[in-house]
Amino acid sequence: MSLWNPLDPKVTEILNKAQDMAGINQEEAVCLLRLELCSPESYAVMAVANRMSRQSFGGKGERHFHIGLNVEGCSFNCKFCSLTKAAGIFQDSEEFSREQLLAWGKQGEQQGADALNLMTTGRYPFERLLEVGAWLSKEISVPLVANTRDINHQEGEALLAHGFQGFYHAVRLREGVDTPFPVEKRINTIKVITDVGLKWANCIEPVGPEHQPEEIARLMLLAREMGATYSGVMRRINFPGSPLGHHGMINELEMARMVAVSRLVMGDVAKAHCTHEPNTAALMAGANLFFPEVGSSPRDAQSDTGKGRGKDLMACAAIMREMGLDPSLPSNCFGATRTAPNQSEHCPSSYHGLP
Repeated sequence: MSLWNPLDPKVTEILNKAQDMAGINQEEAVCLLRLELCSPESYAVMAVANRMSRQSFGGKGERHFHIGLNVEGCSFNCKFCSLTKAAGIFQDSEEFSREQLLAWGKQGEQQGADALNLMTTGRYPFERLLEVGAWLSKEISVPLVANTRDINHQEGEALLAHGFQGFYHAVRLREGVDTPFPVEKRINTIKVITDVGLKWANCIEPVGPEHQPEEIARLMLLAREMGATYSGVMRRINFPGSPLGHHGMINELEMARMVAVSRLVMGDVAKAHCTHEPNTAALMAGANLFFPEVGSSPRDAQSDTGKGRGKDLMACAAIMREMGLDPSLPSNCFGATRTAPNQSEHCPSSYHGLP
C-alpha cells in the first residue's frame, strides 16, 4: 500500500462524525478497535481524539492524586488485584496514619493536584472513610473523590455531607467472572452516585489481551450513556503470581489506541479523559488526565506505591508539559470547562488522507 493512499472510507466517515462531538456507536467503536495497530487509520483515530481533547479541555493537564488509605488481604479476591488474600502479597493489615494522610494531602495541595482520589480495599469501614473525608476536607482545599465499595443512596448522601465531591466507580471487564460482583450491582452504584449529586469518575479497566473489542466497546458506551465526568482506559498490571498473568499485558501503544476510541465515544460528555499508568503515547491520543499515586495500589506489591510503581505529581506534570499540556490551569472536572482553539491549529478539521 502506498503511504499516500487515502484512509479507508468507512473509517473516514466515523472520524468525521466523531470530531463533531456526536459520539460514536458500538459498531463504530468495535470497527476502530479492530484496526491494524500501526496502520494510518489507527493513527488517524488517535489524531482526531487528540484534537478533540485539546480543543474541548483547553490544553489542561489534569492530575488526580491517588491516595490508598489501607493495605490488607481483601477477601473479595478480584483476580487482577494485588491487595487480595488469594494473592498472598500482603499478610498483615495496615492503615496509613492520619499524619501520613495529611502530609500526602498537603503535598497534593502544594503541588497543584486537581483532586484527591481516596481509595480503600473492599472491607474498609465506610464510617472511617467518612471520618477521613470530614477532617481532610477541612485541612485541604483540593476536591475529594471516593474510591471504595458499592454504596446505597444514604451512603452517597453521607459522602457529600462529609466533604466528597466525586466517586470513582467502574464496571470492570469480566465483572462477575474475575470479580465476585454482579454487573447490576456496579451499575446500581453508578445510578446512586449520579442521583445524589456526586460526580461519577470512570475508566475502562483493567484491560488485558484477553478482552475482546465488543466487551471493551460496551463499557465505553456505558460511560457515555450514564454521563461519566471522565472516562478513559487503564491497562491491567500483572503483579507477581497474578492469576491472570498468563494472558500477558497490552502495551502502551495499544492502550493509546483504546484511549482514542474511548474519547471518540465520549464526545461532548467528558470533562477530561484519563489513562493509567501515566504515559506519553496516550497524551497524543486524547488523554489529559493522569493519576499520580501514593499509599496502597492494586497494581503494586509495595504497601506504599509511591516507593514502587507510582509516579509522583511532579513527574506527571513534567510528562504533560513535554506533551504540550498545562497542569497549572484550573480543573475541568471541578471547575469551568474552557476551550482553546489554538490547541488545534496544527490539526486539520477533517480527515480524508493521512492523519
